[in-house]
Amino acid sequence: MATSLTAHEKQIFQIFSNEYAFSIPGYQRPYAWSRDQVTDLVDDLTGFMRGRSEAVSEMPPYFLGSIVLIKADTAPDADVVDGQQRLTTLTLLLSALRANVGAKDASDLTLLIYQEGRPILGTQDHFRLLLRPRDREFFQQYVQRSDGFAELLKIEHDLSDSQRRLRDNARFFQDRIATMSDSERTRLAQFIVTRCFLVVVSTPDLDSAYRIFSVMNSRGLDLSATDILKAEIIGLIPEEQRDAYTQKWETAEEDLGREAFGELFSHVRMIYRKAKPQGTLLKEFQEHVSKAFDPRKLIDQVIVPMARTYGEIVDEAYTSTELAGEVNRHLKWLNRLEFSDWMPPALAYSVANRGRPASMREFFRDLERLAYALLITRAGVNERIERFSQLTRAIETNVDLKLQDSPLQLSPSEQADVRTKLAGPIYETLTARARSIILLRLDDLMSGGGATYDYPTVTVEHVLPQNPESSSNWIKWFPDEVERKSIVHCIGNLALLTRKKNSAASNYDFERKKSAYFAVGGVSPFPLTTQVLQHQEWTSAIVKARQSTLLSRLDEHWRLVP
Repeated sequence: MATSLTAHEKQIFQIFSNEYAFSIPGYQRPYAWSRDQVTDLVDDLTGFMRGRSEAVSEMPPYFLGSIVLIKADTAPDADVVDGQQRLTTLTLLLSALRANVGAKDASDLTLLIYQEGRPILGTQDHFRLLLRPRDREFFQQYVQRSDGFAELLKIEHDLSDSQRRLRDNARFFQDRIATMSDSERTRLAQFIVTRCFLVVVSTPDLDSAYRIFSVMNSRGLDLSATDILKAEIIGLIPEEQRDAYTQKWETAEEDLGREAFGELFSHVRMIYRKAKPQGTLLKEFQEHVSKAFDPRKLIDQVIVPMARTYGEIVDEAYTSTELAGEVNRHLKWLNRLEFSDWMPPALAYSVANRGRPASMREFFRDLERLAYALLITRAGVNERIERFSQLTRAIETNVDLKLQDSPLQLSPSEQADVRTKLAGPIYETLTARARSIILLRLDDLMSGGGATYDYPTVTVEHVLPQNPESSSNWIKWFPDEVERKSIVHCIGNLALLTRKKNSAASNYDFERKKSAYFAVGGVSPFPLTTQVLQHQEWTSAIVKARQSTLLSRLDEHWRLVP
C-alpha cells in the first residue's frame, strides 16, 4: 500500500539510476541558475574536499539539499516539484566531467546521465532527466549525449534564456575543470557520485507535494500555485491544442509579471468563491473555478480577459475614446487603499462592461465611494469581503447597481456614519495610512484633480500642536483647553508634509512652523498645506471654517448626507 509521504537520503549514483525517471513538468520555470549559483556549488564541493588525504570512500557525506517529487512507490516516474535547477545543474556538471576524463570513467558517467538504447533489442535511449518540452531536445543533444558537450561550448547565437544559461554554465564548468589534474577530476567525479547526497521527498499527490515544497523551499526558485494550475488545466486540453493554449497562458503571465499574475488568481478565486478563503489558493481555485469550466473556456473566457483587465486596473490604464481619464482617476485612488478586497467586483464588472465608458465611470465612481466608506468606518476584513462579495453577485445577476438598495450604494445611515467619522478626530480614529490617504484624496479634490503625488514620504501633521507650549501664541489663540482638544485632531487642523514628522518642529510657533516645516522655499506642493501658509494666524474660527469647507468638498464628491 502506497504511503502519502516518503523521505530518503540518496547518493547521487542512486539519484541518477533506474530508481528514478525524472521529468520537469510544463508548469515549471525554465532553467535559471546563473554563474553565481554554479560558482557556489563548485566552490562548496572543492572546498569541502580541499586538504583531505583520505580515500573518497572514507570522506564524510556531503548534503546538496532536498528535492520534492510526485512519485508512486511502485514506479520510477517522478515529476519534479522542487529541485529541477539542482538536478539540471548536476547533470551538466557530470557532463562536463565526462568530457574531461578518460574513456572508462566517461562511460561510467554516461550511465548516470542516460542509458543508451540497443538497436538490436529495439530499445531507445533512456534519459535520467527530461527537461521541459521547450528545452528537452537541446538538453539531450548538447548535455546528455556523449558527443554534445564540446559543441555546446561553441554555440554563440539563437539561444533562449534557459539555453544560454546552460551554455554559460557549461563554459564555467569547463574552465574550472581544465585547471585540475587528471587525478583531481577523477576524485571530484567520485566524490560527487558516491559521497554527495540529496534528501528525496516523494508524495503521490500534487496538492500535498506543493504544500511540502512551500515549507521546504530554500535555495530553489519559487514555484507558485499558478504553475501547478497551469499544468492541470492545460493538461486537460487535447494535445494538438496544448501549445496554443500554453502560449496564451504564458503571454498573459509575462504581460502582467509573475507576482501580479499570482495576485490575479487570488482575485479570480474570490469572484467565484464569494467568501473568506478557508483553504489554499490551489485547492480553492480547483474547487470553485476550474471545476466550473471546460479548460479551454477557462483560459479564453476567464484567465486571458481577466489578466488584460487586471493590468488595466492596477496600471490605471483603461482606454476608451471618452471618459478614460475619469475612470483612471478613480482607479488611482482605489489602488492607493490599504486593502484590495474591491478588486474582484472591479474585475467582474470591467470584463463585462469595459466597452461602455459611461457605465465604467459611474461604476468606479461609486466603487471608490464604497471602498473609502469602508476604510473610514474601519470595517473589518470579514465585513469588507461580505460586502464586495454581495456586489460581485449583483454584477453577475445583472442587478441595477444604481438602485439605493444595491450593494454598491451607501444607505442614508451609512452615509451619515461616514460623515460623522470624517467630522470627528480622524487623526486619532484612523490608522496612519488611512488618514494619509484620506488627506491625499481631499488634497487632490481641492486641486481639481491635477495634483501628482510621487513623493517618497508623505505625512500628516497638526497645524495647532497636540501639546503647545504654555507661553506660545497657540495658547493665546486657543485658550480653552476643552475646545483645543476637541479641534486638534480634526481635518480642519491637519496638513500634509513631504518629509518625516519632526517632534521638535511640531511645537514651533506658527510663523516659524510655516517657513521651516510646512514649506520648502516658501511653497508647498499640497493645496491643503498651501491653504495654511496663506494665513497670518491660526485661530479656532479659521480651523472651523476650514473644517466646514473641506468636509463640504468630501460630501460633494462622495455624495454624503451632512
